[in-house]
Amino acid sequence: MVALAVALTGMVLLDRRFRLFFWKDARRAAIVTIVGVLFFLGWDLAGIRLGIFFRGETTFMTGIQLAHELPIEELFFLTLLCYLTMNAFGAIVWLLDRRAAP
Repeated sequence: MVALAVALTGMVLLDRRFRLFFWKDARRAAIVTIVGVLFFLGWDLAGIRLGIFFRGETTFMTGIQLAHELPIEELFFLTLLCYLTMNAFGAIVWLLDRRAAP
């Protein structure tokens, strides 16, 4: 959980510095992030219901579960995944815009 929090903090700092996602358009970023996380949570729940996904036990996990076989760490991971993807997309657009500028 600490590693996920550190990684999310890094995403926020990069976003703030380069105005990639939330600092570019907070309303749109919130909608995209919520929709993305809900999509992947639905995917996870379907996989759990079908017996494809299951929760592994490690000493790094908090033990808190949002649902059967769905640890809270998964929510933070999915948020990180969506944020990372959108920051990467924003960075590519930013780089292409800089390259195209005279």
